[in-house]
Formats: sequence, C-alpha cells, structure tokens
Amino acid sequence: MKPSILPVAVLASLFAAVLAGCGRAEGNANQGMPPATVSTMVVHAGDVPVAFEHVGQTVGSKEVEVRARVTGILGDRLYGEGTAVKAGQPLFVIDPQSFEAQAAAAEAELARALAQQAQSEREAARLKPLAEKRAVGQKEADDAQSNAELAAAAVKAARARLKEAHLNLGYTRVNAPITGLSGRAARSQGSLVNANETLLTTISQIDPMWIRFFISENEQLRWSRAAAEGKLALPKDNGYEVTVRLADGSELPRKGTINFADPRVNHNSGSYEMRATLNNADGQLKPGQFVRVKLAGAARTNAIAIPQTAVLDGPQGKFVYVPGKDKDGKDVALPRPVAVGDWVDGSEGNRWIIESGLAPGDAVIVDGLARVMFAGQAIQIVPPATAANEPTTK
Repeated sequence: MKPSILPVAVLASLFAAVLAGCGRAEGNANQGMPPATVSTMVVHAGDVPVAFEHVGQTVGSKEVEVRARVTGILGDRLYGEGTAVKAGQPLFVIDPQSFEAQAAAAEAELARALAQQAQSEREAARLKPLAEKRAVGQKEADDAQSNAELAAAAVKAARARLKEAHLNLGYTRVNAPITGLSGRAARSQGSLVNANETLLTTISQIDPMWIRFFISENEQLRWSRAAAEGKLALPKDNGYEVTVRLADGSELPRKGTINFADPRVNHNSGSYEMRATLNNADGQLKPGQFVRVKLAGAARTNAIAIPQTAVLDGPQGKFVYVPGKDKDGKDVALPRPVAVGDWVDGSEGNRWIIESGLAPGDAVIVDGLARVMFAGQAIQIVPPATAANEPTTK
C-alpha cells in the first residue's frame, strides 16, 4: 500500500494537538516569565518582483584564432603576450625573403606578357588593312588578331599571379584582425608554420563582454507552468535586467541585457543556453571568469511575501510564529507550518514567497523572535522599533 500523504491542514491540527498536550508544561514555563516583546506584520497579497540567479562564465564577444596564412619560418613576435592589441596591429613576422622573390618573378612575368601583347597588337594592326586589300590572306590576319587576344589574356593571368604574390608577401606580416586581449604565442621564433593550419595566438574582444549561463529544463518548465497559471509574469522577449556578481560577492555597477536564448534543449546537459551582454570598457571582466548572473524583471502575481527572518526551521519543516490566545485570553506565540517558494532579494530586504500556510490578513511575528523560547510563550505585541530595542530575556 502507498503511504498516505497528510495535507497541511491535518499537519497543523496534529501540531496544535501536540501543543495542547504540552499546554500544562508551557503554562508552568510562562509562570514567572515576563511576556516576550514582539512586533507583527499583517500579510497582504500582491505582485512581488522576483529575480533568478545562475552561474555563468564570461566569454569574449569575439573569439578569434590567429593562424598563419602562408607557409614559412616564423620570425619576430611583435606584441606582448596577454596584452591588449588593436585591430591591424602587427603580431608576428614570417620570413618574407622567398615571397619577395616570388613577387619579383611575378613582376617580370607581367612585364614579358605586356611586351608580347604589344607585339601581337602591332602585328594584328599591320595585317588588318593588308587583308582588306587582299595583299595577304585573311587567315594570316585572323591568326594575328587571335594572337593579340591570347597575349591580352596572358597579361591578365600575369597580373593575377602578381597580385597573389603581393598578397602572400603581405601575409608574412601577421596583424591582429580585431581589438581585444591577446593570448600567449603558440609558436616560438624559428618554427615552421603551415598556411591556414598553424595556430599562432588567440584574441578575445572583451567590450562588450558576453556571459553564458544555462537554465535547467526543470526550472524552465516550472517558470512556464507558473506563467500559464497566472502566478508568474515574465518579461517579454527575455527583457530581463542582468546584474553580475563577482566571485568576491561584489556587484558590478552596470546592467546588461539578454542577447541570445537557445530554444533547444542541450541533449548532453538537459538545459537551455542563454547569453547576456554587458559593457566592459574598463576591462574589469576577463574571459573565462565564473560569475553569478541575476535576472530581474519577473514578478510573482497575487503572492504573499514575508521577511526571511520570520521563517524558522523546525522538525516538521519551515514554520512561522503567529499571535494567538491561550485559554486565559492572553497573547501567546503559536507556530504555523508554511510552504515557501522563491527567496526574494530586493529593496525591502530578503523575503520568502509563501506558497501555503498564510492568507491575506493574517498576522505574523517578524521582530523579537529571539525572545520566543517555546510554542505558546506569552508575548506582548509592540511597534516594530520598540521590539527591536528591547533586550533579550534570559
């Protein structure tokens, strides 16, 4: 048989019965003990801003691998490893001598092609009027014209080879393709590097900085279900306000936005990837940092929230103290079990969302709880400031 699950109301009744059984002992304990001074608040239902926190990792908004584009011997390194570099700044030099020779040979080939073109054009121009006068055969004139066209094509090919030679010569000077932070040099001077294969270094663009984080499928389903039930209002088009908290607990003074949300579930991790973008002109964030990403902009609708300090842990779970009356009509502190939801961290301090156990209009003890030693203890309800200033009864 499956074990029966008791509802919260039944648990509360059992808890009250236990307290009633202990009433005599508590009554004895109250004798000679002054009432504990406490203050209460009346709970209300309303929209409560909530935020979600996730672990994220920073990544450059552009991550570029700098590779050799020609094959040769690596020469000087022209930058400091790990320093900031600007787009177009020289990073490495590949020995250019062989490429200079190839460029010179291509220039000579172009000069020869141009000379042949000029000769062919002169020959075609000379034979054309003679062919019109039938002084030479038409075939001879046509061949001369074809030779001139072939010479023109040879000139174009020679120009292309010269352009390629100049490009390769230019590639011997490896420049930074973007502005960002440079990595370490992957090859030392004198190494043989291969075109389009050998990695020389990496560059990360850090302004703006991107932060990747993941939301579990279960959490995403919980959000969607709560939104469908009207219990949670989510910002449209992931319009969250993003705050970043560093490893030491400090919070960056600037906000970011979401610039990517993958609609697919990663089959390896079972989570959705999201990415935030944040201004990083001061370079405070570095690629690879682990940070806490806080998403603000959602709200729990028609929810009850109470101060986190008012929620206590007991053998039966979480509970709060509410003011009640004993058999003599005196004010006493009575425990009430509650089910809590999200923990809200906002301008009103840390608060728990109460899923069940409290209703709008209920009073909850929020100050002076340190003076409540046991359930059913006599209390004196005073304004909050008074309760905070009262000494703890020992």
